[in-house]
Amino acid sequence: MARLAGTRAPAPAPKIPGLYLFGAVGRGKSMLMDLFHASLPEGTSRRLHFHEMMREAHAQLHRWRTQTPASARTDSGDPIPRLAHALSENRRVLCLDEMDIQDIGDAMIVGRLFQAITDLGVVVVVTSNREPDDLYRHGLQREKFLPFIALIKERMEVVELASARDYRLDRMKGMTVYITPPGPAADDWLTRCMTRLANGETPAPRILSVDERPVRVRAAAGPIARFTFADLCAAPLGSHDYLAIAETFDVVLISDIPCLGPHNRDEARRFVVLIDALYDHRTALICSAAAPPHELYPSGDGAFEFERTVSRLMEMQAESYLGQAHLGPA
Repeated sequence: MARLAGTRAPAPAPKIPGLYLFGAVGRGKSMLMDLFHASLPEGTSRRLHFHEMMREAHAQLHRWRTQTPASARTDSGDPIPRLAHALSENRRVLCLDEMDIQDIGDAMIVGRLFQAITDLGVVVVVTSNREPDDLYRHGLQREKFLPFIALIKERMEVVELASARDYRLDRMKGMTVYITPPGPAADDWLTRCMTRLANGETPAPRILSVDERPVRVRAAAGPIARFTFADLCAAPLGSHDYLAIAETFDVVLISDIPCLGPHNRDEARRFVVLIDALYDHRTALICSAAAPPHELYPSGDGAFEFERTVSRLMEMQAESYLGQAHLGPA
């Protein structure tokens, strides 16, 4: 990284390769990026979350298409080079945290966008929980995405951060992860937990694309997501949606889990499937609920089947569970 202190080369592709830093959740990738960004001269580098960049990219494209008459456009019908200039803001280094491709709209433009940015001589530094070959692994039309993986390997040094220490677990130590009852005090605690885990990133709504359908995330910051119980279990979601959430996020916060029973059988069934997905992917859960796990579904049809969920909710509070590495897509 010290080589970036030199002057910017006008070559069509950067002489200094970029860096793709990947590794398990909580190993300090974002911390290293922050230290690197802070070490550069002011105005040299732009640092933002990958999803922030893609939101900005889509907003710019939409604005140009709707506000600029076709006769006044100077991009020969291709806005990507102009977009690359806008996103890099004339900086020599672009730092992108937590790259993860879930949306087909992102997948279809990210390769050309990265090529245009690096053609400007901008050095791109990326962090991700996934090695390049695992990006957008089960996405639609993935064959059109594969050239981007090749571009990463061509123009970036791919480095795995294999630290034995989980910094996420460090931040979660001492956290109460199961709060009763729901209400303003519990909501305030969930907000403080999310702020602590977000590592300085501002939470914002996000949309996951699952089987060409949108799954709305109330608030997300990197690999941290927040929902209400109604968002996840009163809506018509299924196992594929919960698997996508569990694969994408390593910490999920859920507020306002009610007592369950035959009266809300459908919501209870979805909650069981959700907890199974989170548990199987070692996703950390922080939640507020109307009762402790063993009292959530106290009696009635379905109470016996709910006992496995009770066991998992109990285990998911243990430090031994929280210390396990998050499991992404198989």
